[in-house]
Amino acid sequence: METLGRIFGPLTDLISGVLEFFHAFGAPWWLSVVLLTVLVRGALLPLTVRQVKNMRAMQSLRPAMDEIRARHKKEPRRQQEAMAELYRQHKVNPLAGFVPLLIQMPIFIIMYRVIRVHEETFPGFASGGLLWFADLTKADPYFVLPVLSASLMMASGMISARNVAPSQRRTMLFMPLVFTAFIFRFPAGLFVYWITSNAFTLAQNFFIHRHEPTAIPEGEGPKKAPAKSEGKTDEAKTGPKKPARRRKKKRRR
Repeated sequence: METLGRIFGPLTDLISGVLEFFHAFGAPWWLSVVLLTVLVRGALLPLTVRQVKNMRAMQSLRPAMDEIRARHKKEPRRQQEAMAELYRQHKVNPLAGFVPLLIQMPIFIIMYRVIRVHEETFPGFASGGLLWFADLTKADPYFVLPVLSASLMMASGMISARNVAPSQRRTMLFMPLVFTAFIFRFPAGLFVYWITSNAFTLAQNFFIHRHEPTAIPEGEGPKKAPAKSEGKTDEAKTGPKKPARRRKKKRRR
C-alpha cells in the first residue's frame, strides 16, 4: 500500500483537489463524484477516438491477416514478421485498444484511495450519498449499484462487439460479470464513479458505432438468388416438347 501511495500520490492529490473544488461550489458529494468522472472521461476522449479508428483499421485488414496466416501456417516466425510489416504499412497498432483500459484502471484505484481519504478527512462525506446509498463509504445494501454497473458495461460491450468474432464477443460480454463480482462489496462512492463512467462509455459507443453495419455471423454468407426452375431452363434450351405419338394416332382415326 505504501508503494501504491508513492506511485499514485500526486494524482490522488490532484483528483482530491478537483473533487473538493466541485463540492466547494455547492455540489453534494455524490454529484461532485459524477462531475469529476465526466471531466476525467472527457479528457480521455481523444484516446478513445484513436482506439476506435485503430479497431476499424484492424477489421479492414482481417482478410490480409487471414491470408498471411494461411500462407505461413507452418512458419510462425515468418508469420509474425509478415504481420508486423502489414501493421507498419497501414500504421496500425494491435495493442492500441488496451491503452484506455490501462489508463482507466489506475484511475479506478486512485478513486478508491480518494474515497478512503475523504472518509477520514471530511466527516460529511460519508453522508453525502443519495436515496438508498446515503453512506458513500459503505457498500450498497441492496446491490442495486453493482447490478446497474454490470448492466451498463454489458450494454456498452454489445454495441462495440457487433463487428468482432463470436468468441471474442462472448468474452467481452462475460468480463463485466467477472469484474462486478470482484468489486460488488466496494464503497457506494466508488460505484457512483464507475456507473457514471460506464454510462459515459455507453453513450460514447452508441454515437461512435451507430453507423457501422452489423457483421455477418461466422458460417453465414450472403444468400444466393434462387435458381430458375429446371423446366423453364430446359424449355428455353430445347424448345417446346412435342406431343406423344399415341395422341397423333388417335386424332388420325
